[in-house]
Amino acid sequence: MSSSDATERGLHKEKKEEEKEGEKEGFIEKVKDFFHDIGEKIEGAIGFGKPDADVTGVHIPHISLHKAEIVVDVTITNPNPVPIPLVDIDYLIESDGRKLVSGLIPDAGTIHAHGSEVVKIPVVLIYDDIKSTYHDIQPGSIIPYKVRVALLVDVPIIGRITIPLEKNGEIPIPYKPDVDVEKIKFKQFSFEETIADLHLKLENKNDFDMGLNALDYEIWLADVSVGSAELTQSTKIDKQGISKMVIPISFRPKDFGSALWDMIRGRGTGYSIKGNINVDTPFGNMKLPISKEGGTTKLKKEDDDDDDDE
Repeated sequence: MSSSDATERGLHKEKKEEEKEGEKEGFIEKVKDFFHDIGEKIEGAIGFGKPDADVTGVHIPHISLHKAEIVVDVTITNPNPVPIPLVDIDYLIESDGRKLVSGLIPDAGTIHAHGSEVVKIPVVLIYDDIKSTYHDIQPGSIIPYKVRVALLVDVPIIGRITIPLEKNGEIPIPYKPDVDVEKIKFKQFSFEETIADLHLKLENKNDFDMGLNALDYEIWLADVSVGSAELTQSTKIDKQGISKMVIPISFRPKDFGSALWDMIRGRGTGYSIKGNINVDTPFGNMKLPISKEGGTTKLKKEDDDDDDDE
């Protein structure tokens, strides 16, 4: 056999193999198209489809100086005639592109057939962690946030799909108010019992208004407790503003020993005060501590002029 015949036969064989391979690939594509068409027909006949989801709310049920507890509500609607499993929930809260907290919730439940479910995602922001990581975030400020949620669901026929969601908002980094006892004006003075008014000044160092609902406190004059109480009093304290309150107190001057003569002579009297204020804010209710130790105030008669109070 000549070399030219061998070459021709080799080319003919390669051509046949290519034709077979082409027929095979064509057959596979036809099978894929067939199953795809069947899947679409089944999906259309039975009513399978992708679920719909949305972040429908972000709540702050508890907030303090140390942390904020946040609940993200995600509403998921399942249009399918069978329940679908919610495989994973991946979440991230960031501020100006910087991560504040993230997490993963596996096996998050099942969405009923032709139904809607509200899935609650609990998140805790620890303020010390945020402030130690991002030094430009100051107490008393309000920072923007973005919640990013990725839902992984398993839909029959369609398979596993990821639904990305996001929502923007703002959250505060609370700062405790400053408290001062400006003066104590007594209405009735005796060594057994003195009735007086405590003039209290509260300074709001936050970038948001506060509505004062209640105050609980204990106060000491010259290291002697003159009482504690819980008061219900409504007043507004503007952001970066000051509010003044008058609180009635009574005490026994004879319990003060030698410090009593400093009081009578109008000299400064040392005081300490500790307590809490309950306030409403644009972000929900807060209970914030108030405290001051080593302060100095003066006892004054009720008819003293305010010019002498400084």
